Amino acid sequence: MNRITMRWRVGSLMLIATLGVAMVGVSAGSASTGGKKLIVIDVPPLSNPFFAAEAVNAKKEAVKLGYRTLVLDNNSDPNLQATQIDEAISDHASAIILDNASASASAAAIEKAKKKGIPTFLIDREINQSGVAVAQLVSNNYTGAQLGATEFAKLMGDTGDYGELLGLATDTNAATRSQGYHSVLNQIPGLKMVAQQAANWDQATAFTVTETMLQANPDIKGIISGNDTMALGAEAAAVALGKPNLIITGMDGSPQVVSSIEAGHIGATVLQPLAIFSKEAVEEANTYIKTGKTGKPAKQLLPCYLITPANAHEVHNFVYAGH
Repeated sequence: MNRITMRWRVGSLMLIATLGVAMVGVSAGSASTGGKKLIVIDVPPLSNPFFAAEAVNAKKEAVKLGYRTLVLDNNSDPNLQATQIDEAISDHASAIILDNASASASAAAIEKAKKKGIPTFLIDREINQSGVAVAQLVSNNYTGAQLGATEFAKLMGDTGDYGELLGLATDTNAATRSQGYHSVLNQIPGLKMVAQQAANWDQATAFTVTETMLQANPDIKGIISGNDTMALGAEAAAVALGKPNLIITGMDGSPQVVSSIEAGHIGATVLQPLAIFSKEAVEEANTYIKTGKTGKPAKQLLPCYLITPANAHEVHNFVYAGH
């Protein structure tokens, strides 16, 4: 196991362990609820520190506000997510905090919950239908990607061949980030994209895809990644192929990538305000449960922040002290 993989697994296990303790508490408390209302928190794979941190932050705020919580992992599977939303309905949840499994396939399940009087608050990922969820709190992925692309171009010296790692096709964030990247990179004549492939937000897939890219295009100077998980896979592939100077940037602001930036390996990332939108979604759910409205717009875009060696020390577990 190389150092990058070890760092990722340690970070993942620490977050899952934190969440695991919380989930045990849910099970133990379900027999005697003490009259507390239930908030269900449903996110994609908890093996990914980004999603695990979403769940931890949302749960912490819900407990602080006096709710019981049930944390579920939809594994980016719309069918599993639909079953879990049925479970939330059966459990008479007061609200659902959801990082959805599919932009197009999630609306029906959310609509079903709505008809049963259970409001849904989306975080991180958008859906393609308005008026279904009470609120969608997401990062401004387009402008965030522009920040990342501008830094990537700077690190590349505005010249050279590069490859791009794309996210999950069913996630609107994947296309939005790529569009943001290319709104900047396509304007720079000296930069040439010679490879572009989906790695589905996954580290192991990104490792394999990056290896293939680098073997087929030995002159690639940099890899711009749609998220930090894939950036770590690209970093590991670069090390394995003896290309430690490959320029790599990501997006998320994960602890593992921040550590890599501080160590002088990955060049930069763009921090999503995970800690903010996870907390605010629960606060808005609480307001809605009590008053029937949130006082906020249905669509809420939150700013992202460029993280480089100059400010990486100010980022801790997706919280940026410098903003």
